[in-house]
Amino acid sequence: MVMRMHDAEVTVNDALVRRLLTAQMPHLAQLPITVVAPWGTDNGIWRLGDDLVVRLPRVGWAEQQVTLEATWLPQLGPALPVAVPVPVAVGAPAYGYPFRWAVHRWIPGEGAAPDTIDDPARFALDLADVVQRLQGVPVVGAPAARNRARPLCDYDKPTRRAIEGASHLIDADAATAVWEHALAAPAHEGRAVWVHADLEGNCLVSAGRLCGLIDWGSACVGDPAVDVQVVWSPMFTEASRSAFLDTLGVDAATLARSRGAAINQVCAALPYYLNTYPLIVERCKHKLAALGVPFVATA
Repeated sequence: MVMRMHDAEVTVNDALVRRLLTAQMPHLAQLPITVVAPWGTDNGIWRLGDDLVVRLPRVGWAEQQVTLEATWLPQLGPALPVAVPVPVAVGAPAYGYPFRWAVHRWIPGEGAAPDTIDDPARFALDLADVVQRLQGVPVVGAPAARNRARPLCDYDKPTRRAIEGASHLIDADAATAVWEHALAAPAHEGRAVWVHADLEGNCLVSAGRLCGLIDWGSACVGDPAVDVQVVWSPMFTEASRSAFLDTLGVDAATLARSRGAAINQVCAALPYYLNTYPLIVERCKHKLAALGVPFVATA
């Protein structure tokens, strides 16, 4: 049974995947399919045979990711020192399923976490190298900044609403203080750069080392602070956080904005996934602690 997390999501399952493949990609239809865990938040994900993966958007806002990844991953991937998904095919809506969907190459590895990373400092340096190289990719025609890659002032009101919505779970005053300190920091004034914009939860490791970076649906050109916010995640220790920041030369303003982006993410995600996605809840709790914001819920 797959996990349902959104009121507006459509039902996706093995049978639908098999029907879509049979109708649109019959040369792949006989390969075995297996649900990939953990289940995605925006996409249903199935491993297809040994070398492929099928991604079906489950909510309308995720459909644009299919075209974005098909367009940009072939251009971003060769510039990076780790594996990124290679688009193989894009499928069309059918059988009542309303969205485009995708087949990518499978990247071997497991999710980066404290118990899968062998050397936190090495991981931090490797990820900083990926971010640095991504920032060097030409931005001509790239998607404009959106979500947390925008200037913080552009999502001030939604963030304050998110803090209020999480106020039964967290110390809202402490969260607001972090947000307002971030708002007061100078905005990004450097050149426009590529950002992944959703590094937490999308880093893969093999033999304890960073090997891949998946789920590029939020990638765009924006404030590099959105990628710096990964340092507040469970993948980082205090020492590895410093290694990452020093390698990238992150200044105080960018660090402050990264804390603001993290507050927005946590306060939006924590109540939304509280009863459906325990892994995200645990990540949120860790991030709150790293930001100095108490988690106050008793149940």
